[in-house]
Amino acid sequence: MNKIKTIICATWMLVLVSTGTVLLADSSNFAGPYVGLSGFSGGIEAKGTANTTLVDGNDTDRVSFGKVTVATGFEGGYVIPLGSLFLLDVGASYLIGEASIAHENDSNNSTTDNVTFTANNFVTFFIAPTVALSDTSSLYIKWGLSEADVDVSGDINNPADLSGETFAIGTRTVLDSGIFIKTEAGYTEYNGISAHGKGLRPSTGDIGGGSTNASSTNNSYSAEPLIAYGSVSLGFRF
Repeated sequence: MNKIKTIICATWMLVLVSTGTVLLADSSNFAGPYVGLSGFSGGIEAKGTANTTLVDGNDTDRVSFGKVTVATGFEGGYVIPLGSLFLLDVGASYLIGEASIAHENDSNNSTTDNVTFTANNFVTFFIAPTVALSDTSSLYIKWGLSEADVDVSGDINNPADLSGETFAIGTRTVLDSGIFIKTEAGYTEYNGISAHGKGLRPSTGDIGGGSTNASSTNNSYSAEPLIAYGSVSLGFRF
């Protein structure tokens, strides 16, 4: 991810160096409050481990999950002019949708060790330094704090909700009517999910008074979600 950050910063510095060619741009055309509707297409990846501790040993699985998803969302904010060319966009976005990370353990012929983490209610609070390329077009980089709720199913305690950082680069075109179009590409890197089982679980054999060799004593699960995305927004500047 350091390479992506470097590319974003290098692109921004190139724009700043070349601002001499856009001296006729007027940042006031972009200033003010706005709302928008976004179309989102992203790749969700999560890598981690699932460890099931048994009386007769441990069972550790490496978990790798990848999925492409399409969703919609809302955004709103306020663009503050910082001169004839520069602006600061401060706002928030909300993504409608959910993503699931599932692990299935068949070693005990039981679904008790099968767990699913589901993330939803994706919210990002962001700032986006912006440079006006013309009276109607601008380029920005975005940094944001992102959060999401986490629900679980299976023999697992609910972990803490997700939090992380978003980095992106995008363009915005504003028409005379106030309607604007934004295109954006970026990624969100969340903190790791870490959770443990709820406690002792008798094996199938215990129900009939049989062997206790497969009795689960402590399960643990961890994953590191990452979302890389592209989006297009249609909105209105007041």
